[in-house]
Amino acid sequence: MISKIFKRVLIAILALVVIVGLGILVPRPLRHDGPAVPERSHRILVLSNPIHTDIAIPVDADLLSRFAFLRTAGLDLDNPNLHYLIFGWGGRSFYTETRTWADLKTGPVLKSFTLDRSVIHAELAGEIPESAPGVTVLNIDDGGLKRLQQFILGSLVQADSGPVSLPGSNYSENDAFFEARGYFNALMGCNTWTAAGLRQAGLTSGLWTALPWMLRLSLSLHNDRDRFASTKMD
Repeated sequence: MISKIFKRVLIAILALVVIVGLGILVPRPLRHDGPAVPERSHRILVLSNPIHTDIAIPVDADLLSRFAFLRTAGLDLDNPNLHYLIFGWGGRSFYTETRTWADLKTGPVLKSFTLDRSVIHAELAGEIPESAPGVTVLNIDDGGLKRLQQFILGSLVQADSGPVSLPGSNYSENDAFFEARGYFNALMGCNTWTAAGLRQAGLTSGLWTALPWMLRLSLSLHNDRDRFASTKMD
């Protein structure tokens, strides 16, 4: 009996290793039909912690115009110290109820392993050191930047008055939550959303990147080194 249990556990572990390995090693898209030497004039950031990734986009007039609806949620887009808009996608229960690890609760965790309604988290940020832990700096071109912005806008639920904010769910005066399209679960969650956004920006990711380290590793494997403004991929 113990031998059978051990074999089943071993098979399950090996299967998981294979799935994770294929998720990283198999590129998505399989073929990238872009210009041979694209102009890469914009630097975006992927911000990661042990379980979550966000995309940070440098502020310019076009970005502020396209995301002007953030003002309706009380965000100060005219702050002179504003340098980045940060966007992340996730499950409503876990994302809005877990501001810090100390706020971790069983209910939102369990819901993240089933199906949860999704949200977009938008945050204002000042200077972000590019050499800081958990920061990956990526070079994209004009078309990639526009497609990335459109991907984020397309992830939002739209009402007659625009994207639908969730008042009272924010962490501080510098962030807000909005209703998002689709449902969240831990297997197809925030990091696969980030990967999809980066693919819209012209990058190649792994086929399945459920955790931040999987996404970072797949980016380093499937993209030219000139895509990275920093060689540090921590």
